Amino acid sequence: MNSFTTLCFLAAVATGLCGVKEKSFSMKAGVKFNSRAYTSMLTANNGGEFGNWTWPEMCPDEFFAVGFSLRVEGNQYGLDDTALNGIRLICGKKEDRSFLYTVESHTGYYGEWTETQWCPSGVLKSFQLRVEPSQGMFGDDTSANNIKFRCSSNPSLEGVGMEWGEYGHWSQECTDGGICGIETKMEEFQYGLDDSTLNDVRFHCCSSFQQ
Repeated sequence: MNSFTTLCFLAAVATGLCGVKEKSFSMKAGVKFNSRAYTSMLTANNGGEFGNWTWPEMCPDEFFAVGFSLRVEGNQYGLDDTALNGIRLICGKKEDRSFLYTVESHTGYYGEWTETQWCPSGVLKSFQLRVEPSQGMFGDDTSANNIKFRCSSNPSLEGVGMEWGEYGHWSQECTDGGICGIETKMEEFQYGLDDSTLNDVRFHCCSSFQQ
C-alpha cells in the first residue's frame, strides 16, 4: 500500500473520503428496550381517525433518533391508495453512528422503504405530520402521507412521501435529549375494502441524563 493509499484509507475511516464510507452495523430493537423511562410524548394535531394505537418501540438507553426512513406506497392511479405505511427511526449514540438500532412500531403492508435521511449532527426533536382528511363513504382514504422532522442542530428533514392532504402544526419539542421511541396508530388490513394503513404517530422524548 503506497503512502497516498494509506492516507486515503485512514481519511476514509473518519470522513468517508476517497469513495470509501465508514460502515455501520444496525439491528432491530423491537420491544426489547420498552422499559426505558421517557420524559414526555410528542403528538400531532391532525392525526387520522381510523385504526387503533399499537405498541411502542424504544431506542436503548443513551441512544436517540438521529435519522429516519419511510415505507411509502406510490400512486396507484385509480386503485386503492395507502400512501405512508410506516416510519422507521434510526437510533444512534451521541455522534457515533457506527452501531445503530432501528425502531418502527407497527407498519402497513404496502410500499417500499425510502433511503434513510440523517440529522447532520444532533438528534430528532420534533415533527410535523401530513394527513389527508376522511374522503367520505365512497372516497379513497390515505390518511398519513408524509412527515417532517426537526433536528436539534436546527435543519428540518422532509420524508419522501405522498402529497395528499396538508401538514398540521409542528409538535412540541423534546427539550432535553431527543426522540427515543415511536408508537403508531394503524388501520388493519381491510380485506378488499378501502385501506388507509398508517393514520397517526406519537414519539417519546428521553432525557440526556439517565436516572
